[in-house]
Amino acid sequence: MSMPIETIMPDDEILTDAGFYWRERHGVKVLVSRGLEEAGFANGFSTRLGGVSSIRSVVPATMDACVVDGDLNLAGFDEDPAENIFENRRRFLTLFAGNYELTSVWQVHCDDVKTVASTADAERTEDRADAIVSDLPGILAGVKTADCVPILLGDPKNRAYAAVHSGWRGTSKLIARRAVQIMHDTYGSDPADLICAIGPAALCGNYEVGADVIESISQTFRDHERYFTPTREGHALVDLHLANEDLLADSGVNRANIFKAPLCTMERTDLFFSYRVEKAKYGRTGRLMSVIGLA
Repeated sequence: MSMPIETIMPDDEILTDAGFYWRERHGVKVLVSRGLEEAGFANGFSTRLGGVSSIRSVVPATMDACVVDGDLNLAGFDEDPAENIFENRRRFLTLFAGNYELTSVWQVHCDDVKTVASTADAERTEDRADAIVSDLPGILAGVKTADCVPILLGDPKNRAYAAVHSGWRGTSKLIARRAVQIMHDTYGSDPADLICAIGPAALCGNYEVGADVIESISQTFRDHERYFTPTREGHALVDLHLANEDLLADSGVNRANIFKAPLCTMERTDLFFSYRVEKAKYGRTGRLMSVIGLA
């Protein structure tokens, strides 16, 4: 099977400096962490491009219809026909050399981490958790996002890996730290050896939160002021990328091995789904998927 080609986009230089590049096949485009790939891990952060869904075709009656075909929606069976999602997943998997099975969890914004130790574990995708750890070959562990922070971790020495979904609740509950700890306890992973990629999410320039989020994060992080930029009374912009980077570093991960994708899902709805931007406009949004497995 021939590998998809790397593609050139206007922000390539910025992405290259951050440790990422685009991969495309038949119109499906994913963002790849070069650090994880060079460490022996298949990985990718999906975009909305190259699918069969029409997420922006359903709008409130008071708005004009805006039909946009070709969305690569990878989850959300209550808002998109199953045949669309399964076809989108089939197309998405063509970006990865080899024969992979996709495994995921029912995400509930908790701090539970699922360990996938067998094929049966991988096939059971209704387990409630917000992170997956494994060392099985032949599977891609995936988490679903549409503004929340996706985190992929790989241990090149013990060949273990993890996919983490960390919204503001998961960040407050320290789920990234918990995933690192379980990788250590289960596979002997030394945090200092881990390669980590933090994918596209709602970034600080756009992501305004209220007092509940500010209080939750402030109670968890000692230096919480560095994550907030005040906007108006009781509100602030929050930088969950930085909070999770600090969380990983505090867990023993070398900052030089933490790569952050400089792309905001709220700002770049041409590339990504954004719950905050699209839910109010169209009544629904799609779901991105960030995956990792053994190459």
